Amino acid sequence: MEIMRIDLNFAKNVFEVSGVDERERPDLRETLKRNQLIKFVTQLHPCVVGIESCSSAHHCARRSRSLGHKVQMMLPQFLAPYRKRD
Repeated sequence: MEIMRIDLNFAKNVFEVSGVDERERPDLRETLKRNQLIKFVTQLHPCVVGIESCSSAHHCARRSRSLGHKVQMMLPQFLAPYRKRD
């Protein structure tokens, strides 16, 4: 199975990456450091990348687009219902 969509959750030094396959089943869950993120995204087949909009997200979005991924940036207030804790 191939990963169809990944979601990136940004923090200061680590990133939570989760991905689903074409049947919408969770297939990927990784915690990456800042210097590992672009290397990880480079190894993926082109897919949809969901990113919470913040200052550091725009750099990652530009790099992901240049690698052939479709990036969807979302405003933080629309993601609040999906967070388990603040």
